[in-house]
Amino acid sequence: MSPKSNKLCIVMVGLPARGKSTIAIRLKETFVNSSINARIFNNGTLRKKRLPGKDTCYATFFDPENKPAVDLRAKFAMTNIKKARHYLADKGQVAILDATNVSNARRALIEEQMKDYPVLYIECVNTDKEILYLGMMQKLDSTEFQSLTKEEASKEFIKRIHFYEQIYAPLLEEKNFIRMDSLHNCILEEKISTGLPLYSRIRDILVTDMVKDLFLIRHTETLFNVADRIGGDSSLTTRGEEQALALARFFQKKSVSYIFTSEKNRTIQTANPICHAQDNCTIVPLKEFNEIDGGICEGMSYEEIQQSMPEVYFSRKTDKYNYVYPKGEGYISMRSRIRVGIKKAFYLNRSSNSIMIIGHRAVNRMILSHFLYRRDNDVPYIYVPQ
Repeated sequence: MSPKSNKLCIVMVGLPARGKSTIAIRLKETFVNSSINARIFNNGTLRKKRLPGKDTCYATFFDPENKPAVDLRAKFAMTNIKKARHYLADKGQVAILDATNVSNARRALIEEQMKDYPVLYIECVNTDKEILYLGMMQKLDSTEFQSLTKEEASKEFIKRIHFYEQIYAPLLEEKNFIRMDSLHNCILEEKISTGLPLYSRIRDILVTDMVKDLFLIRHTETLFNVADRIGGDSSLTTRGEEQALALARFFQKKSVSYIFTSEKNRTIQTANPICHAQDNCTIVPLKEFNEIDGGICEGMSYEEIQQSMPEVYFSRKTDKYNYVYPKGEGYISMRSRIRVGIKKAFYLNRSSNSIMIIGHRAVNRMILSHFLYRRDNDVPYIYVPQ
């Protein structure tokens, strides 16, 4: 094999907010950690650098009929393509072109410019409306949209996506490509016509959730905890607030970009001091991490359940994992949503360094059992201290 054939250009493809940059970062960080020289060339980053203070937040800049803007964006794309080519010609081993690259014309340009190097396209698709909305909200927090209200920015970004949809051509004729569900890390289609360096490793990276540290925290003490009541949406006690501040001090020297919580007050209140002690941190509530729904037993103490509904109390005690509260949930029925919540957390986390999840006792037991094998019958008894 020639020296050039040991190098690779990876081209991300997909509509905005489909997880392309998250996957590009995951690939790059994994390669670098394995002493493989890899670099990302992001068109959006270059655009913001070259056009500071310009109105690129407005969708008209991405209108395929806006020729001056089309020419400008093509210029930025060519700049990054040339930088990537020079990088590979020097000491670079993997160059990642991170942009939408949804048109056949853009991909033909990349093929022409990268004719000396093998090219692998990775197309990211995702149709989950909630995760697309959360991904879009992340984009709107950037300085590009600081002159607009969240509502205005949201409307402009949706229009931007529609403009890209007009020129979107899914991968079909390209020699080497992978089409993947970027939320579930699932390869939907692949076509490999030529030998590609690092291909088996790339495939492993794409289908694996990767993170250096997972900080899993149970919310601190609440009024319901003191009263031994289940479920509800109780606030923290004074002691719980002190515990949250102690957590903030503990994590102050660690870098946490995202804190994923449930939608319940107690997890968000626990997260707030930790978030405020970080340089750049965002709290993302996910309904998938809500505590187990106690149904008709919500807000009751275990003693009250035993006295007023002994059949519920003893049936659950007999088979805690498989028992489902009347009009509520059980461990077994919440398993699928917990798995979706974990997928969403990994999807939204732009760095593989760390993830923090602040959940509830049953939720955290299910998260632990997702990563560390436990027999189903043992899951409801995993020790999860406050």
